[in-house]
Amino acid sequence: MIAGVLLTPLRQIPDDRGRIMHMLREDAPHYLRFGEIYFSWVNPGVVKAWHRHREMTLNYAVPVGRVKVVLYDPRPGSATAGAVMEVVLGENEYALLTIPPGLWSGFEGLAPTPSMVANCATIPHRADEIERRDVESPDIPYVWRSAR
Repeated sequence: MIAGVLLTPLRQIPDDRGRIMHMLREDAPHYLRFGEIYFSWVNPGVVKAWHRHREMTLNYAVPVGRVKVVLYDPRPGSATAGAVMEVVLGENEYALLTIPPGLWSGFEGLAPTPSMVANCATIPHRADEIERRDVESPDIPYVWRSAR
């Protein structure tokens, strides 16, 4: 695990009518604050990478489909500086991935149909708070399967 990243299993409550999928509660020990919730769809085999937030903590869950999330820690002085982490999230690997500010992140659609990444962020999105790199950035030591 990369320092500051949390992977919290999430509860699903199925019944004969469908199911409920929990994501984040204000009384959870890992809850920080509410900024906004948004949904990002990724098509099969597509990579959405790289981005890094300066202030925002991300809380990702994937209630539809399946994605691989990749993180890279460039933070000087971090116990895990230089580390790369892969996590698969989806309907059958249902968990909340909490990503602190300062990490590069991206994700790839693994399902045969579009996947939905839900993010309950700690602050509203601001263009001046995010930094982006190309999917094949030489600054990040990771090669995406779809980019090879």
